[in-house]
Amino acid sequence: MGFDDTDDDVRVELMRELKTASQLQHAWVMQAWQDQPGLHPAAAMLLSDLAKNGEARPSELAKRRFVDLSVVSRQITQLSAAGLVDRRPAPEDGRASLVSVSEKGREELARWRANYLEFMETALGGWDDERVTDLIGRLAEMNADLRRALGTAAYLADTTK
Repeated sequence: MGFDDTDDDVRVELMRELKTASQLQHAWVMQAWQDQPGLHPAAAMLLSDLAKNGEARPSELAKRRFVDLSVVSRQITQLSAAGLVDRRPAPEDGRASLVSVSEKGREELARWRANYLEFMETALGGWDDERVTDLIGRLAEMNADLRRALGTAAYLADTTK
């Protein structure tokens, strides 16, 4: 018996489409970031996380983003060099630091958000708000179920709360 793609479960097809969507978003991000020398797009995602969830320790950011602390440390270094984040010692433990979005970082996030919204309007201009909202709800529900299936660490990493 050979491997036959036509017999795949619809859940496998769903994961394929999600992977394709992720790859397309990545392609847009890489294209949009060509004019940002020295700053990796993943650092912008970290900046966005900080803006949404507030000041945090690097270790908290690493847990939320499912990456090693060394990755977050490199991204914070890039963001700090660009003046997009502020760092201060944690009051309860001077060895640890707390990272937050700087005023310049907020301005850059607003600019990046406008560019992203322009792209999404071009891409999904034919979609009405009801259709987009329906998709958001379905994806949020799916993500919650995936987090539950992955266990406690993934559930705690839910940045939508």
